[in-house]
Amino acid sequence: MTQDSTSNRMWGGRFAEGPDAVMEAINASVDFDRRLARQDIEGSLAHAEMLGRTGIISDSDAAAIRKGLLTVLSEIEAGTFRFSRALEDIHMNVENRLAELIGPVAGRLHTARSRNDQVATDFRLWVRGQCDAVHEALGALMRAFLGQAEVGADLVMPGFTHLQTAQPVTWGHHMLAYVEMLARDRGRFADARARMNECPLGAAALAGTSFPIDREMTAQALGFDRPMANSIDAVSARDFALEFLSAAAICAGHLSRLAEELVIWSSAPFGFVQLSDRFTTGSSIMPQKRNPDAAELVRAKTGRIGGALIGLMTVIKGLPLAYSKDMQEDKEPVFDAADSLMLALAAMTGMVADMKPVPERLRAEAGRGYSTATDLADWLVRVAGLPFREAHHVTGALVRKAEEKGCDLAELSLAEMQEVHAAIQPEVISILGIDNSVASRASYGGTAPNRVRSQIRRWKEELG
Repeated sequence: MTQDSTSNRMWGGRFAEGPDAVMEAINASVDFDRRLARQDIEGSLAHAEMLGRTGIISDSDAAAIRKGLLTVLSEIEAGTFRFSRALEDIHMNVENRLAELIGPVAGRLHTARSRNDQVATDFRLWVRGQCDAVHEALGALMRAFLGQAEVGADLVMPGFTHLQTAQPVTWGHHMLAYVEMLARDRGRFADARARMNECPLGAAALAGTSFPIDREMTAQALGFDRPMANSIDAVSARDFALEFLSAAAICAGHLSRLAEELVIWSSAPFGFVQLSDRFTTGSSIMPQKRNPDAAELVRAKTGRIGGALIGLMTVIKGLPLAYSKDMQEDKEPVFDAADSLMLALAAMTGMVADMKPVPERLRAEAGRGYSTATDLADWLVRVAGLPFREAHHVTGALVRKAEEKGCDLAELSLAEMQEVHAAIQPEVISILGIDNSVASRASYGGTAPNRVRSQIRRWKEELG
């Protein structure tokens, strides 16, 4: 069969001539939508089974179609299937090969459906599967963070605001902050999955079909909760893809913040963590370098994933209902974003499990920058009875005195402190230590080691 006759058969008798080469190039999608092959065949198997059960086609035709589709799937999975751009997309490639295998009976498969509801179903199945894959990958990363938190529940490190030393915290507490963030990411993907789990199949081109199909049957066979209730919406909706990309972009933002911290922490001026050779590279000219390239590339993936979201939002924003060819542009950004996110999650899981905190550096920096000044202000409120604003002022004056002397707060003598405020007593010295500082932050959600261990136990139970 020639290319022109193949195209004419696909489009019907309306067209006398084949497509121009440029038209074929812009119109074809099989180069990327072949990734939907398994979902396409799963949808066709469910559709053929329903057609047979409802008597729309004969049982023998349904059986022949099933056998042929399974053969096509085996060829695709074995890498022996020949994809043709002349056949435009994965749907027509599969149908054409099915016809080669079982003859004219293959033409009955497309009864009571359109490529519009077919692709909408395939794409939902694929994105739904990606939600599940991301859910598992996030769980693995969360477990890696829990491992770090458990090892460093007592390890003191500096906490920052504005990247300036703020208060001492524990390594475990910092690790658990990412566990909480990733848990919300998991929730977003779960919510997106629940909303997208409705089946478009049976909506046909846009208006439904006159055949007595059983949409509940196909929805159940494909693991959907229910059929979509409006046929126009079924073929038009791509908000499920947008919601996936939105969750992916937010998750990538969290990974990028972590990547930035790893880049900073592993630099020589900080020296907070050591990354092994597994996730770093060297320099072509500077032999001493160990570059955190994996973290930097994860940070860069955020741009691609966010760009995919903006790109698809732009494609969708001006489309009238129902289906338009513009929707062919929905898949590549989702595929790319999903690949990028899964790679970033795998890289981060490896880096987090692999990184080693440097306790002496973390501890040394935890006490710098008058990080226990808030503890002193709190003591003045709690013990000396000062209003907090006055305590804040007194503590600021003591910090200024320490700066002038070039020492830490704890190195000021009691007499020097009492020059600023007479209510200060000898016991104040004990609360200026960084270990006492973190231990005192025992409110729910605080950095105290006992709170950290409690949260670790909770998350271990939740993650299983």
